[in-house]
Amino acid sequence: MKNALSPTPTTSHTRRQWLAQAIACALAGPALAAYAAAPTPVEVWKDPHCGCCQDWVDHMQAHGFAVTIHATGNNAVRARLGLPQKLGSCHTALVGGYVVEGHVPASDVRALLKQKPQALGLAVPGMPVGSPGMDGAVYGNRRDPYDVLLVARDGSTRVFKSYPGNKKEPT
Repeated sequence: MKNALSPTPTTSHTRRQWLAQAIACALAGPALAAYAAAPTPVEVWKDPHCGCCQDWVDHMQAHGFAVTIHATGNNAVRARLGLPQKLGSCHTALVGGYVVEGHVPASDVRALLKQKPQALGLAVPGMPVGSPGMDGAVYGNRRDPYDVLLVARDGSTRVFKSYPGNKKEPT
């Protein structure tokens, strides 16, 4: 007499398939996650003593970028990469073939890399308070309005994204 609790060949085969798939997923999962989460390489040129530049680097690393720092200043590389001096800031980066000048948010760099426009890159001229690296309690959590500019290869610009800030105007 057949045991009522013993699996039928079909059930046993299904269990083996399920187990094989579970093992394959368990083994492939971390590899796929590591591939999906692989950090995006960024090269940054900055002054070796600039704290806000380092804060921007920390911001980029916290958002999945692998940063290589050249603590040699950024004027020469900015000129070599063709970014107009009037768009300058305290650090210059190169990511995915694009120039990133100044305190550009990581989310905008990601959008640039996803959209792949025909452009030189992005710039936040100057050092606006509230931009990544120029933010936090040390600035009284103040956020001045600023624009992230998309820089064309001819040096012309258009607004890529605007940040309104939280600074109240005097009445």
